Amino acid sequence: MLRWYSRVMAAWLFGAVFMSSAACLAANDTEALRGVGLPYPAVTPGAALAFPRDHGAHPEFRTEWWYITGWLSDEAGVERGFQLTFFRVRPRIGEGSPSRFSPSQLMLAHAAVADPGKGRLLHAERAERSLPPLAGAGEAHTDVRIRDWSLTWSEAPDTPGVYRARVGAGEFAFDLELRPDGVPVLNGEGGYSRKAPDPKHASYYYSRPHLKVSGQLRAGQGSHRVTGTAWLDHEWSSEIMPADARGWDWIGINLNDGGALMAFRMRGDKDIPVWSAATLRDADGSLRTLEFDEVRFVPRREWRSLRSGATYPVEWSLRLAGTDDAPERTFRIVPLMDDQELDSRASTGAIYWEGAVRLFEGDTELREIGKGYLEMTGYAERLEM
Repeated sequence: MLRWYSRVMAAWLFGAVFMSSAACLAANDTEALRGVGLPYPAVTPGAALAFPRDHGAHPEFRTEWWYITGWLSDEAGVERGFQLTFFRVRPRIGEGSPSRFSPSQLMLAHAAVADPGKGRLLHAERAERSLPPLAGAGEAHTDVRIRDWSLTWSEAPDTPGVYRARVGAGEFAFDLELRPDGVPVLNGEGGYSRKAPDPKHASYYYSRPHLKVSGQLRAGQGSHRVTGTAWLDHEWSSEIMPADARGWDWIGINLNDGGALMAFRMRGDKDIPVWSAATLRDADGSLRTLEFDEVRFVPRREWRSLRSGATYPVEWSLRLAGTDDAPERTFRIVPLMDDQELDSRASTGAIYWEGAVRLFEGDTELREIGKGYLEMTGYAERLEM
């Protein structure tokens, strides 16, 4: 889904990076550092995504993210959620400077583990200017890193390629291999994903569901061998959030039968939908794209954070309209645990809910049909992007 960077985050991140960068610049670099770069390119329908190139970075666009979420099970069968996101931001500042310390590209990362044993998220953050090889985003394929945090693609002759995600933080760490199952799923119109009635508010967006995961996880003092299933989103855009939108709700679900479901809604004041869409991949690989009036999120149960005071609808019904060939479907979204709020006021200033969920379906008796992640933004305060 449309990941974010707020004005608060951008100001904080640029301010921190700018000060360290400016100290390294010669006096004759000052004007170049202040200079504004070329305009951002527009996101337009009909632009065909090309792989493996589009797995890599698109540094001319305003913002971009690689977003992995998933469920892990350890040796004792204990289930946990995990999340890793790398952001690349182009502030259009310092692009004329010859200095490699110029903050013309910025990198940010969020990582978290949803551990029911702790009853809350374990999370950490990183931020740097792009300075290869320490921090940056490669353009040929997925290769993003901030110091010892990384998400990279590797392959050898005659062997399937894999992603590798590495994170080390105070309360947790993981080193995971993620093996794709099939080709990328193009969301929207062949990868062109609208976010509002005005078609300029859009992104290029694809997903890779059903990544097979194996590796090591440390949560607290315990280290575990884990396996599981994950979801990768890669999205890039040049537009800011629509003026009448307050935030959004998004899910990415790996279905038990091998299918996959992505759905989101942009949400305005008083919970009024601004836009919504979904992509449903059946087990046989066939795709159905749903538009604004075919996707309906309905809150069912709320949870209030004692830390931020924000109230989140942590349990949902999701309705997808039927067609001549398929009936209407109604799903229930239920969290692994209620407290999966990520509070980053000490750094980026943003507060949002992002956590592991189960998906159920049924009329008189619900049955679990998948697992994935739910993201909810704009409940603590409107996001400014």
